[in-house]
Amino acid sequence: MIHQLPRRSLLAAATALALFGHGPARADLADIVAAAKPSVVAIGTFNATASPRFGFRGTGFAVGSGNWVVTNFHVLPAAAEGETAPDLRVLLPTAPSASQLRTARLVAVERGHDLALLRIDGEPLPPLRLAEPDLAREGSSIALIGFPIGGTLGFSHVTHRGIIASITGITMPAPTAQQITARAAARMREGSFEILQLDATAYPGNSGGPVLDVATGQVVAVVNMVLIKGTRESAISSPTGISYAIPVRHVRDLLTQAR
Repeated sequence: MIHQLPRRSLLAAATALALFGHGPARADLADIVAAAKPSVVAIGTFNATASPRFGFRGTGFAVGSGNWVVTNFHVLPAAAEGETAPDLRVLLPTAPSASQLRTARLVAVERGHDLALLRIDGEPLPPLRLAEPDLAREGSSIALIGFPIGGTLGFSHVTHRGIIASITGITMPAPTAQQITARAAARMREGSFEILQLDATAYPGNSGGPVLDVATGQVVAVVNMVLIKGTRESAISSPTGISYAIPVRHVRDLLTQAR
């Protein structure tokens, strides 16, 4: 016997597919990177009288319908929620020396997990698929895609590979913090929610970018913080190779709230 779902259940299932994605798994990292790059964007502001006119702030990635972009809340300028919010833009690299700017607006924020959701104008981007929360396991291979160091290296996608070193409790630092010291990390380990510690090198500019499961190509987390030793500049000159990421379950919650 075939049981028919109630109309409400069918609508909920269709909405879930649109939000969280569906499709065959991919197992080759080169294929995963090629498929993910069109979904990963640079987040910033636009000022016609400034030089450069695009002020880079971090990384984001398309989800849901393709017009929604997830990033870190701390990536956004301080006045992003005000009536006089700066002109938010996302930059889409379309070729080695070409890109396009899209207007963006803030849709929702979740300060407790340092997440923000933007809506961009224009044609939808190919959305990344969100993993089930239990896909992230200690020892799993992951890849980060983003724009480390921002415009200094040009706006080309950069991929770093590593593993999930630990799933540990943490309390978020101030929303403007993009790097943390060893002492601050030790204090935060008493924590209010679980975070992924990555054995992978992230840099300023990677914040807000996707952490992809190498076996499936699905998003398991959002890059959030980098452990530093010494000064902020040492995150570039002498990286620790330890980064932190917000688990995908909190992205799912944010998207559900924004519907």
